[in-house]
Amino acid sequence: SGPTDRDGNSAMLAGKNNSLKMLAQSLATANIASLRFDKRGIAASAAAGPKEADLRFENYVDDAAAWVEQLRHDKRFLTVTIIGHSEGALIGAIATARTHPNAFISVAGVGRSAGLLLREQLNGKLPAQLFQANEIILRELEAGRTTKDVPPALQSLYRDSVQPYLISWFKYDPAKVVALIQEPILICQGTTDIQVAVEEAEALKKAAPAAKLVTIDGMNHVLKSVPADPVKQTASYTDSALPINAELMKNIIEFVPRAK
Repeated sequence: SGPTDRDGNSAMLAGKNNSLKMLAQSLATANIASLRFDKRGIAASAAAGPKEADLRFENYVDDAAAWVEQLRHDKRFLTVTIIGHSEGALIGAIATARTHPNAFISVAGVGRSAGLLLREQLNGKLPAQLFQANEIILRELEAGRTTKDVPPALQSLYRDSVQPYLISWFKYDPAKVVALIQEPILICQGTTDIQVAVEEAEALKKAAPAAKLVTIDGMNHVLKSVPADPVKQTASYTDSALPINAELMKNIIEFVPRAK
């Protein structure tokens, strides 16, 4: 999510956790090739990013789908599985429903729309009048309409240039998208993830009853074994010495289809 690169590191943080790099390395030890790429506007793909006002959620989906098609026609690979982490789980789910790879894996993916989650995150953190203004803005965006009526305190969230992107993102309900997927699904969620609750994974499972749900005790959002302690959680986001959770990798490696 946000300015996170293909290694799982955020430009907003000083250090690196290398979570996605470690995931790829673990797959390689099991003879599973993987492709990671920086999304448009981020890291090595910075030059490919459109202006904020022109960015749409579908841009990310289109790119993921294009990679699936390219890999599908590469004779070095027998199967293609999409793994999506956090925001990437929704991108991956939409791309899976569109391109029909061999399997889909959601890691720390949410089960509700971004608009609903944003409401929940801001509930109790804004003064009553500002929360009411936030609700009016969200309703407009969810209806597919931009709005000029944004208080100064909410400009960073709802500035004019980002509203078209939010509209394109809010329209997707992850649970409804996952329900469309016909291929095998693995849903992985850590119990000490301070950004995504286990209930989100359970919502995805409810929408796709045939999916395999794995709840991983003690795994946090950056796929490391970390207790719920806030200090240790924060430290883990910039600690590349912490290994990736072994149970996560065991489940992913066992799930990935090896032959057509």
